Amino acid sequence: MRRAGENTRAVAAARADDFAAAVASLEGAAAPEDVAGQAFASGRAAFAAVTTTFLRGGTHVVAPAPGAGVLANVLARFGVSADFVDVTDLTRVRQAIKPTTKILYAETLADPSTSVADIRSLYRIARQAGALLVVDSTLATPVVCRPLEHGADLVLHAAEALLGGGDCAGGVVTGRPDLIGRLRRVCGDLGGSLSPAEAARLCLGLGTLPLRVRRMCSTAMVFAAAIAKHPQVRHVGYPGLPGHPGHQLARRLFDSGPEGTRFGTCVTVTPAGDAGVLVKGLRLAEPNPAPGGPRTRAVPLGDSVRFSLGLEDAEDLIADVTRALDSLSV
Repeated sequence: MRRAGENTRAVAAARADDFAAAVASLEGAAAPEDVAGQAFASGRAAFAAVTTTFLRGGTHVVAPAPGAGVLANVLARFGVSADFVDVTDLTRVRQAIKPTTKILYAETLADPSTSVADIRSLYRIARQAGALLVVDSTLATPVVCRPLEHGADLVLHAAEALLGGGDCAGGVVTGRPDLIGRLRRVCGDLGGSLSPAEAARLCLGLGTLPLRVRRMCSTAMVFAAAIAKHPQVRHVGYPGLPGHPGHQLARRLFDSGPEGTRFGTCVTVTPAGDAGVLVKGLRLAEPNPAPGGPRTRAVPLGDSVRFSLGLEDAEDLIADVTRALDSLSV
């Protein structure tokens, strides 16, 4: 007879596996081969598992940023070297590649710059180097883009953002079954497993993911176009705007529907005045750094504000931000 503790562990594993399998089915909907998934307690745990699984002393990684501090603060102590470059500059990426490079890391949609990764070109660079292409697609989700279809080996999500609706904790990695099998063993050795309660909440979030993200993307497009015209705005970063450097690339990589191409749910606004003052002047958007909730969230990041669009009417959000921008000129 199975003991109570064993039964509890089995139920926990089943729920986490259900969530991972659901994300894998979304990411691998049109992938050229079978896709598996592994769930983690957080996005950071997922990233740490990927790096500790496929990197070792003497190896090298190319990434756009230190990656939650793991590369710069942890793995460097164990002999893993890294070059941090703008991965949208393919020339710099090629120059950064070394014979010891094992991972090329990128973001489908970068936070907060909203830059778009040329996944197909990065795939060719990684293949030539014998490295894995690992893509963080947290801000895109499978509703906007599925990197596995464009050559990525592994796709990572901080599931506490859009996948779960902004109020859960979790992470997930999808990719080839052989690679995921190696990740699963590391997760078992080091911990970082997704709890059954969070897995259940994340599965519920996946049920509404297409509806939520399509609505948020549609709102973000209208919002970005309107706010870009305000005299107190210096710059708006959103791939849906024709002037965005990644606009044409996004049109090739990202999904579309009756509402047009989906360019993501986050918009970065650089006001002429103080970004912190702008956020404090908002009434509808909440000051929250975590993207993905049903309510629009705004956070100052240097001289800019990153808006993670929610489910409110676009006109109401535009009116709220316009009023706050107008007050900056007073």
